[in-house]
Amino acid sequence: MFEDLQAKAVSEFHDLCHRHPDWPGQPPRPLEDNSLWFWVAANHRHNCLLWAEEDQARRRDVPDADIVKNKRLIDANNQARNDAIERMDEHILTRLAGVTLRPDAWLNSETAGSIIDRLSIISLKILHMQKHTENPANTEALREETRQKLSRLHEQRGDLQFCLDQLLNGYAEGRCYYRIYRQFKMYNDPRLNPYLAANARRG
Repeated sequence: MFEDLQAKAVSEFHDLCHRHPDWPGQPPRPLEDNSLWFWVAANHRHNCLLWAEEDQARRRDVPDADIVKNKRLIDANNQARNDAIERMDEHILTRLAGVTLRPDAWLNSETAGSIIDRLSIISLKILHMQKHTENPANTEALREETRQKLSRLHEQRGDLQFCLDQLLNGYAEGRCYYRIYRQFKMYNDPRLNPYLAANARRG
């Protein structure tokens, strides 16, 4: 049922994106619009954009207006990242429509989409930590420290891959299930954010 969504393939896709010259503008291979893999790519794209904006938002040598711009882009990409997680989970739920849950099936708090999101972030950490292990401007002590961290990141990715495959197998066999609760980001909703609501009333 999920042969096309093996965790190793997901991580390989994340890594392939980093090597693609048009990324994050275009994925490394054509993807059907609104397909499951379309949303895997969208989630990873917004994580990559978030990474760059988060780095820039820590600058101290630029005008405050530049940091405000970074923060707004962080907010927008974070919302889009969460939307992509929900789209992935919706696709997975559609595939599970014919699965009968076992009487002892458990409700899993973490969805497959959220694990794919974590794999995306791990791939970014590995990419940038690897660069630090090879940076001649770093001291040998720092390179050794980053090599140790890189090893732990690879171990963490292996654990997440195992968890994703186990979870998908559990879904397919009716041993577990999940629900999509939605993120309900109230700060992005002008009806629920008191500051945005006040501005709207004044406008």
